[in-house]
Amino acid sequence: MSLSTMDTSDPVFDLHRDGKMAVAATVPLGSREDLSLAYTPGVARVCEAIAADPDLVNDYTWVSHAVAVVTDGSAVLGLGNIGPRAALPVMEGKAVLFKQFADVDAVPICLDTQDSDEIVAAVRALAPSFGGINLEDISAPRCFEIERRLDEALPIPVFHDDQHGTAIVVLAALRNAATLLNRKLGDLRVVLSGAGAAGVAVTRMLVAGGVDPAELVVCDSRGIIGAGRADLTPVKAELAALTNAAGRTGDVAAALAGADVLVGVSGGQIAAEAVAGMAPGSIIFALANPTPEVHPEVAARYAAVVATGRSDYPNQINNVLAFPGVFRGALAARATRVTDGMKIAAADAIAQVVADDLTPEAIVPSPLDPRVAPAVATAVAEAARRDGVVRA
Repeated sequence: MSLSTMDTSDPVFDLHRDGKMAVAATVPLGSREDLSLAYTPGVARVCEAIAADPDLVNDYTWVSHAVAVVTDGSAVLGLGNIGPRAALPVMEGKAVLFKQFADVDAVPICLDTQDSDEIVAAVRALAPSFGGINLEDISAPRCFEIERRLDEALPIPVFHDDQHGTAIVVLAALRNAATLLNRKLGDLRVVLSGAGAAGVAVTRMLVAGGVDPAELVVCDSRGIIGAGRADLTPVKAELAALTNAAGRTGDVAAALAGADVLVGVSGGQIAAEAVAGMAPGSIIFALANPTPEVHPEVAARYAAVVATGRSDYPNQINNVLAFPGVFRGALAARATRVTDGMKIAAADAIAQVVADDLTPEAIVPSPLDPRVAPAVATAVAEAARRDGVVRA
């Protein structure tokens, strides 16, 4: 769409004109004395102090509340590989959510490279300006390697939200859905459709949260992932070793026969006939956005609890329930990384916000619920201390 043909009265474009964020000063600059304190000569004393003790950067700069939101534009929302410039509106949106829900200052950084080595080098080089790194919309399987290498290289939290934010909220929702139906996570037979970034992280998080890996089956576009398949990537081979102890084979319909739970993070469509084969009183999380794997009205015919990734249906599985509070808690604790224990604590905190008011239409809080981010932040900070990943 060119500017000349664009409808200038479109409210979406009106809202985005000139971007969605700006920089604001937090100190007065109204007098010569203000300038001498905030800049030269006063600032030199702070610089010298940090040079002598680098940890002081957390006390005397914005590092304690600042996060870089980094992408290469290779896997943006449902838009795919649209590049760094087209990804910038999404990264700005992420940044304003950080600020609104957890008072974390986030800076969008869209890198004009999709080379893993160059991305790692760039993030390592800019990391001293931030207290945490939020990786965003980087395609699989590169995202796994990039996150791992940065997590090993940097003394600050590195968190790929497409993986772990989704996984945290899915675990929270499944905990509450199981509670509502008087079921235990360890007794559920779970099918996960999708083995990309979110699918891999959700699988690992559900296992860490109490789902029996022997009763968990992961499907990709070619069907059930199992040890007998010769076409598996290293990441999918790890999933095969972790899950599907019965050695099931076939397509997603075969996987769903008798299953208690479907978690869709693939974008591929699943036929109503396949869903009809699930166990009575099932749980369906069809999270592809904007088009769920199973239409919510179809899912509701067969499932006791239905969730989507959309805001126009009940039970939206939205990452904004997780990432603001995760980073707020990690920054407050001066955590060096985000552990599995911190992720599980975040999921538990999200679930607890609505634990006393569960209904089939309300197994997770609203993304606008002001209780969520503080609860998550507190739980994450406590878990970081328990896990021993905080700087002295």
